[in-house]
Amino acid sequence: MNILMMTNTYLPHIGGVARSVEAFSRYYRNHGHKVLIIAPEFPQMPEDEEDVIRVPAIQRFNGSDFSVVLPVPHFLGEEIDAFEPDIVHSHHPFLIGSMARLVAKKNNIPLVFTHHTMYEQYSHYVPVDAQTLQHFAVKLATSYANMCDQVFAPSESIAAVLQQRGVSTPIAVIATGVDLKEFACGSGLAFRQLIGMPEDAFVVGHLGRLATEKNLEYLSVAVQAFMEKQPNAHFLLVGKGRAKRQLVDSFSESGLAARLHPIGFLEQPFLASAYQAMDAFVFSSQSETQGMVVTEAMSASVPVIALDASGVREVVVDNYNGLLLATQASTGEFAAALQSYFCLPKSKQQEFRSAARTTAETYSLDLCAEKALKKYSELLGNGYVHHHHEHQIWADVVSLIKAEYDILKGITKAAVHAFTYKN
Repeated sequence: MNILMMTNTYLPHIGGVARSVEAFSRYYRNHGHKVLIIAPEFPQMPEDEEDVIRVPAIQRFNGSDFSVVLPVPHFLGEEIDAFEPDIVHSHHPFLIGSMARLVAKKNNIPLVFTHHTMYEQYSHYVPVDAQTLQHFAVKLATSYANMCDQVFAPSESIAAVLQQRGVSTPIAVIATGVDLKEFACGSGLAFRQLIGMPEDAFVVGHLGRLATEKNLEYLSVAVQAFMEKQPNAHFLLVGKGRAKRQLVDSFSESGLAARLHPIGFLEQPFLASAYQAMDAFVFSSQSETQGMVVTEAMSASVPVIALDASGVREVVVDNYNGLLLATQASTGEFAAALQSYFCLPKSKQQEFRSAARTTAETYSLDLCAEKALKKYSELLGNGYVHHHHEHQIWADVVSLIKAEYDILKGITKAAVHAFTYKN
């Protein structure tokens, strides 16, 4: 089948949505399906991309790590028509998501939407009344979901949240799977040697986009408290983001800079090697729909210590493949959990590692992508149903957001510049 993916973010941007779109698209293509991805332009994009159309965008909108897609050029419609999509899969409820709905309606084909993000957790990027914007974000995403033919939720807990919020469209729980073969490769010992880390160190690791909403200040305090008691403990921090400088400064102020190893974005096989260099993976985010890095760590046989939050509680089983702390746990309690795992006999730690790998097998890319393809197949032949009532609610919310804050301020000027430059 011909699958049209439409997303506000894509590689080389670092983040769960971009990686999800790439992973599923790669699997579909490898199994005989055609995929066309429509995504924003980003600096340092690959020169030769397979079936990817880029549209102009404002980078790092309002100090965030995200882009804002500009008005989509008219010629894009011709390229979409030439592709002859059977399914439109939208990964956002706004901006390019608006066009996804129009494409589905125009071509009378099903519209699928993955609710990747708890959008209300990102209101700090927009300088308006946060509580008001959070309300708008929830309502907008809910209305968009109800205009679609199928919704994918990355975890059971998110599916439950969507139902509570009034999503009536059928919801399928489909996580972004992990390529188990990729994360079984690599060498943790070689990676430690490469970055100058002692071979016998106890390595606490974290990987992800380094941003405010990831609760990294909390994590930093907890890890430092543990490291102060364990002189052989090191912290491997993999990722990029605006919070990186604050984290590095924090470790310097506490005198632990020599045992902090901040590494930027990694690709395979170095990514697998970085995971395998870890003895324990720590995660404190409470804004996830699915903690992809949690399953990645487990696929490298690394136990996870995390807070009980959506997208995490389905994966981390306390005292089996890691330790799961209450959402309200203090940084001291998190540090104590690290200490308790550190003190376990090596044989017990190995049991945790084996359990982590077993858990990861239930989140393989093969299993997850096949579930998605099955849902696509069930929708084929069904025309897009225009939900007039939900569309009006969605349009009203968009208008309210614009009234609260002109989120597209300066976009017209930028669009003129972008098209002038391209032409």
